[in-house]
Formats: sequence, C-alpha cells, structure tokens
Amino acid sequence: MKKIFSFLLFSLLTSMFFAQSANDKAAADLFQTHYNSGNYDGIFNSFSPEMQNALPLANTKQFLSGLKLQFGKMESKEFTSYQETYAVYKTKFEKAVLAVNISLDDNNKINGLLVKPYEKKEEKKADVKENKTVNALKDFPGNMSETVFSNVKDFPNNTQVSIAFLENGETHFYGIIKQNDTVKSVANQNKVFEIGSLTKAFTATVLASLVDEKKINLNDNINLYYSFPFKGNNKINFLSLANHTSGLPRLPDNLNLTNADNPYKNYGQKEIEVYLKDHLQLKNNPVKYEYSNLGAGLLGYTLGVSQKTSFKNLLQKRIFDQYKMNNSYTSSENLKDKLVSGLNADGEKVSNWDFDVLFGGGGILSTTEDLAKFVKAQFDNGNKELALTRKPTFTVSEKMKIGLGWHILKSKNGNEFLWHNGGTAGYSSSLAFNAENKNAVIILSNVSAFNAKMQNIDKLCFDLMNSTDKK
Repeated sequence: MKKIFSFLLFSLLTSMFFAQSANDKAAADLFQTHYNSGNYDGIFNSFSPEMQNALPLANTKQFLSGLKLQFGKMESKEFTSYQETYAVYKTKFEKAVLAVNISLDDNNKINGLLVKPYEKKEEKKADVKENKTVNALKDFPGNMSETVFSNVKDFPNNTQVSIAFLENGETHFYGIIKQNDTVKSVANQNKVFEIGSLTKAFTATVLASLVDEKKINLNDNINLYYSFPFKGNNKINFLSLANHTSGLPRLPDNLNLTNADNPYKNYGQKEIEVYLKDHLQLKNNPVKYEYSNLGAGLLGYTLGVSQKTSFKNLLQKRIFDQYKMNNSYTSSENLKDKLVSGLNADGEKVSNWDFDVLFGGGGILSTTEDLAKFVKAQFDNGNKELALTRKPTFTVSEKMKIGLGWHILKSKNGNEFLWHNGGTAGYSSSLAFNAENKNAVIILSNVSAFNAKMQNIDKLCFDLMNSTDKK
C-alpha cells in the first residue's frame, strides 16, 4: 500500500554544538541494534524528553515498523558528514540505500532523526540508462510516446505498464514493456496486476451500495457488529473509515512485520479483535484526515460481518459481477500466464501479497480493461451508488477533498477530478477520472512501490490526465 511512511520522521533542532563523533557512533550503533531487533521501546528511550513529547511511543513504533516493512533491516552504515547538528550515515537497508541523520543533545540523547533517500552530492553522474534506453513507441499517438517514455525509461528491464486512456467516453488501451533497454509496445490490457491501495475505492463502493439499499447508514457505528466493547469505549462509524477521518493509525501496532515478503497474510480475525479490544487508540479530536490502511481494511472486514458473509464475497457480487469485471480477483493463486510478475526496485521478481481481514485496504488484482469498465460506469449519472462515492464528505485542504474512498483534486484549469493510487512490493497503480467530461487515465504497472522513481507512475497519470483537461 502506497507510501507506508513518510521519509521525514521528526526534526527537533536546538542551538548546540556538535557532539563528539564517538558519541554519534555509539548512538547510531545502538539505533541500528534496536531497529533490527524490533526493540522500538529502546529507540524511544534513547530520545530526549522533548523528542518523546513531540513523537509519542505509538507514533515512534508506527514509523519504525513502517520503515522496516518498506525497506527491511539495516545491513550496514557509513558516516559521511555533518549537516547542521546531524551526523549523516549512508545506510544500506535490505531494499534500498537511505540517509539516516541523527542529532544528539548535550546529554547524548537523540533530539533529531531524519530518514530520506541518499544522494551523493559531490558527483551527480548522468544517468547512464537514460542515454542507453531506446524509445520504440512508434505507434503511440501525438505526444503520448514521449510522455510515456520520459516517465518509464528509468525503470528496470521487464517492467510492464498498462494504460487505459478514456477521452469523451471513448476508451483506448496502450501497453509498454521494457526489454534489453528498449521501451516498446505490448498488448497487456488483459494482463493482471496487483492494484494495491486503489482497492480502497472499491471497498468504499461496496459500502455505498449497501447504503443505497438502506442496509447500512453512513453514520452507523461499526461497534454494532461486534460482540465486545472497543478499548476506551471508542465509537467508529462507517463514514470515518471510508474518508480517513476515524483517527486510526496507518497500521495496527499488533501487525507482525517480520514477514516483509507478505506482511498482511497472517493478520486475521483474532488479531483485529485483539487490536479493537486492547490496543485501539483514536486521534480524532479534532477530526482530521489521516490516511489509514487499517481503517480501510477494518471497513471491508466489518461490511462482510454486517452482511454475514466475507468481504471478498461482497466484492465479487457487488463489484466484479455487477460491472462485468471478469478478470478481477481477490487472490493471485492459479492466475498463471494472466498475471504479470511483480518486480522489486532492482527488477527482480517478488512474491505477491496476500490479505486476510485487511483485504479492503489493498488486496485486489485487476486489469486496465476491467478498471475501464468500472470507470465508464462512473459516467452514468443514474448510478446512485457510484455518485455517492464521488460526493465530497470532508475538506482536507484548498486543493483536496475526499469522498468515499476517492480523493477529489483540482486540475491546473480548476476542474475537479477523482483520484487514487496504490503500491505493493512489486506493483504501482494510479487512476484519475472526470465523470462530467468523461475523461480518465488508468495505469497499472509492475513497478515496485519501493522503487526510487515510483512517483513517475502518478506523474504519468497526471500528465496524461492534463492532456484531456479543458476549461
């Protein structure tokens, strides 16, 4: 699920002179030891009082567990320089090289911690692959060839990108594959990819269909469907789960992240019930938008409980069957040649992710052809359940509102469009559409969410969407 954590953890700067390098080394070594062993309490205890106040233990655990899920353990580190009050370490994680910056106060307590992509400033070499990669997209129309090529040329060989381009309601499919440093066309609109967090829009659509049939009210508390009280007698309603205002964290703190290859597989009914009874803490006073994979997963699971079935069954009946999405799936098993293999940041094949109760947060596999059917249904003003998902429910900022699942953004021309993206260990996706103008861009790829340039998938989506935008 896309953007499991933010690179910027926390920076608390004080006016101080540099600590001795021996102290910095000791702090960095201890940080690595605690991080690799999962002793996040030990890291929290090494924080200064100011740092602990600004970043409570639960937040610290959430960030560090997300860091490990996304990049793995720290394998080695190398001190490179001082920047302001920070000692900077070039750090090799299992899945990437990052800069870990640590600042100490006068008592050798950590009062600043910054994790970000590592950049070698002294000699920024030209990207060799950029010069070598060949654009063979000769059959793409107009400027699309260069737009697509510029966004995908730096991905590893064997990368596939599948694109559905809808303009004025007409659908066109384009596919690319990179082989032998050449980007060329391929027909892959029927090929299956993990769609990651794009699943959340479908989870919210299942909710909307039940609301439309008056089986659920958006403001109903999900507590009604559980036989036990939630910790602190906290109440959570369906709407807040669908628009990320519940106050739930991004991930549950009892999710075992040691299986980085398949982190959600073993988080089941027992684990979610333990979380709700013994771990639940909400940050919803005041109410604010806080993106939560846990919230979307809990929404899907509860919808299944409410209808005395599984969420996967609801998804099949209310989405895949209704919109004739015949190549959309809830499991990667037995897909054989239909499935495009996911790749890590180095272009090596990775395992597919499996989901249990958190499926609603990111478990769907689909094709651009199927997703285009779903988007075209959005152009039907008579479809009440889809219209409900597009209706704004919360204003995040001047530039973004949120409906049910969908983020509502503004184009350069001021037109509103709906958007969501997704990412897993082996795949990235992005989907944007304007229901009024009947324009849309759908992108599925086997570009890892951990690839340093995975944001190019969103950029490509927005670049193509902007080409359809009119006053």
